[in-house]
Amino acid sequence: MTTLAAPASISAIEAALAHLSDPEIPVVSLAELGILRGVREGADGTIEVVITPTYSGCPAMGQIEDDVRAALKTTAPNARVVTQLTPAWTTDWMSEAAKEKLRAYGIAPPQCGSAGDASHGTVKFSRHAVRADVVPCPQCESHNTTEVSPFGSTACKAQYRCLDCLEPFDYFKPY
Repeated sequence: MTTLAAPASISAIEAALAHLSDPEIPVVSLAELGILRGVREGADGTIEVVITPTYSGCPAMGQIEDDVRAALKTTAPNARVVTQLTPAWTTDWMSEAAKEKLRAYGIAPPQCGSAGDASHGTVKFSRHAVRADVVPCPQCESHNTTEVSPFGSTACKAQYRCLDCLEPFDYFKPY
């Protein structure tokens, strides 16, 4: 006689997914980045793992889905992966641990999220507010940096250069 295994609990599934890292930034987990939105029971009773891309054209999403499915094979083989585009991902979903790991990896973390951050302020020119963010160098922590290009190694990053240590670095753009 064959007995069916009891369905995995949501906490067991979350634990199975906790080690999954971003394919483009392997030092940060999907959960820390806020890409892994949650695990829930769908309307039909099937477990769903909800993921949200950092932006709608993120080329890593196929790999992320494959990694999630592989992690679910033993814990919840019948679970499905749901890509949810709304609400749109924001750097506000990124944990402080993720920001520290980015910095240690050589990527400047976002200075603020979609809602802004009063600690970085704005400068008013006429009737328009302009961000006055300074992106500190993740290598030497200097604030003497400049944007080289709004396009970095991936679309969610910009390329910067430190004018003190002269090192180039990526800046994870706030969304």
